[in-house]
Amino acid sequence: MPDVLDPVAELVKRRHDPVVVQTVRSTAAAIIAYVVALKLSKEPAPLTAPLTALLVVQVTLYATLTRSLRRVQAVVVGVLIAIGFSILVGLTWWSLGLIILAAQTAGYLTRVGDWVQEVAISAMLVLGVAQVTTYAWDRVLETLIGAGVGMAFNFFLAPPVWVQTAGQSIEDLARRMRQLLRHIGEELGSQVAVDRAAARLHEARRLDHDIAQVDAALRQAEDSVRLNPRVKEGLLYRVVLRTGLDTLEICTVILRVMTRTLTDLAKKRMEEPLFPPDVADALQDLFVHLAAAIESFAILVTTQVSANAEEAESRLASELVKAHASRDRAANLLLRRVQEHPRQWQLHGALLAEIDRILDELDMEQRSTRLMEELDRSTREKRERFPLLHKLQRYVRGEDTDGSMRT
Repeated sequence: MPDVLDPVAELVKRRHDPVVVQTVRSTAAAIIAYVVALKLSKEPAPLTAPLTALLVVQVTLYATLTRSLRRVQAVVVGVLIAIGFSILVGLTWWSLGLIILAAQTAGYLTRVGDWVQEVAISAMLVLGVAQVTTYAWDRVLETLIGAGVGMAFNFFLAPPVWVQTAGQSIEDLARRMRQLLRHIGEELGSQVAVDRAAARLHEARRLDHDIAQVDAALRQAEDSVRLNPRVKEGLLYRVVLRTGLDTLEICTVILRVMTRTLTDLAKKRMEEPLFPPDVADALQDLFVHLAAAIESFAILVTTQVSANAEEAESRLASELVKAHASRDRAANLLLRRVQEHPRQWQLHGALLAEIDRILDELDMEQRSTRLMEELDRSTREKRERFPLLHKLQRYVRGEDTDGSMRT
């Protein structure tokens, strides 16, 4: 009995997984579209409707709406081309080639995006039947039914908001960065083999590659808050998470360069520790605070509750202060050692420069400035894309053209 229930229990655990949500929602939408099409279409098996619903229903409302409009646009364009060809010529090898060429060209010109092939497919299917006009408009009707059911499905049963999922991805990335920094700090006072240092470099490179996966999760979260009636501050969520990921992405690049520097230093000091005990202790303390600052930064940008955000901000500020103090102490010790023995001084300077860049990226004032700039840019782009909507909003608020309130 437990073996039978295990798959069900696993499915329940993954009920918030995007793959599970997408599978359930698209299946339900396809069934509903087929039932509706049976009532409205003359076709005995109107499979175009569930096919359209299956294709357009996405895990976000924004993606569903855009795919629905482009799918309908592609089918209508293909049908119109097929009707025109059916009036002029029949179905031959050369007319088939012409209609495919014309359909794909029309798809690019009408900017249907990924649905260019759908234009050609619709045109070929319509041209290949005996009663072109009847089948053509049945296909359009079924496509409209499928697209309409898909949009209605997401409007009345709004898809989940994936902000939390994206936030978890960002926090996981920050935790891996913290772990790498702490491991690096623990090895600074010992003799590090070149292959061990190279392993840290490869680990940093994997973090750099993981950015793509986090970025994909963030794009899904950004789409999930667009046009979603359950989200009131979608732009703010998008900007906070996006700028936070941008900062972590820069930090991962710097971390990769830092591990390259330490690998080069390990090659030069194969018979001795990387740093003397006093310098190693100062740098280890610095790396501990740097790791904690990165984790606190990730928690800050992914926290939606104000109390938790204030706590994360306070902890980040504290860790940055400690990191700067440790950095100054380590820099003074390194300077003294370099003055005594100027071996590999350029690598010491590179290491400090890389640490400074990470501290600058995590600086709270710089983050506030970046947030304001990004919010202004997003607002300006929206105003330029939808000027009429902007004028209407200003009119409703009672503002004049110069931004002042009407009297």
